[in-house]
Order: sequence, then C-alpha cells, then structure tokens
Amino acid sequence: MSINRIRVAKDKAELVRALTESEDRTGPFQTYADVVVFAAALGIRRKKRIPLDGFSKRDPAPISLEIFISRGYDWVIKLIAIAQTRTTKIISPFDAESEAERVKIFEEFANGGLEILREECRGAVDYSDRLLLLLLSERDRGEEPQEDFDLSRFLG
Repeated sequence: MSINRIRVAKDKAELVRALTESEDRTGPFQTYADVVVFAAALGIRRKKRIPLDGFSKRDPAPISLEIFISRGYDWVIKLIAIAQTRTTKIISPFDAESEAERVKIFEEFANGGLEILREECRGAVDYSDRLLLLLLSERDRGEEPQEDFDLSRFLG
C-alpha cells in the first residue's frame, strides 16, 4: 500500500506558513499538520469543501500521512471521510482506493477551511487573537435547527 501525502493548495501555502511557528515568527500552530487539521475541522464545520487547483510543492511540501498518524490525527481524517460518504467502508486499511479517497476528502475540506481562515485573518497582525475570536464565534454560533418542531400533530 502506498503512503499518501496530504497536499496544501498553492494559493494557501503562504497562510499555512504564517500560521506556523518558526525561528523568525511565532504562529499559533507548531506544525503544518496542525494547521491543516484545524482547517479541515473548520471546513467540515462550515460545510466548505473546495477541490485543490494546484498544490504547493515546497514549504509546505506535501505532508506524509505518517506525520498525521504520529500526531494522532488519523482519526480526524477517517471521521471526516465517514461523515462525507456515510459509509465505514471508506476507512478500510486494506483498500488503497479508500485511502486515496479519504485523503482527497480531507484535503478538500482543509482547503475550504484555509479559505475561511484567509478571510477571517485578512489584515490581522496577530493570528492567535483572530483564531481565538473565530473559535469563540463558532462556539456561540451553535447548530441551527433544521426545522421547527411542530407539536400540533400530537394534539387531538
């Protein structure tokens, strides 16, 4: 079975670098994998899935799936895939096609989440403050009910 890599869209590479800490800057995330997982979670939360149109080949280079597994993020990739496909067959460890599909779904939600982050962080000096505000607004946002519950059907 081939080891897939998680790719970052070329137009989001600078944002991913800016959100990551390095020798010359302090970002809110330690690794590129941390940024991508956060973005994928935001993408699925806001139902924003964007196919990659070209991907970054350097900094960040495609990230080995092993990095995500070693950081304990493999379950996030699997849960997003199950939520999207509505089948557990997508998490089969023996099917290379399923693994490739999981990676594709994850990349597209991460790309959607990065798009949201780019909009939310536009003009920000300190990304940590913006991310905190984003998290607070997501918490307060909650899930809107699909439709009002009608009690009249239980009357008479």
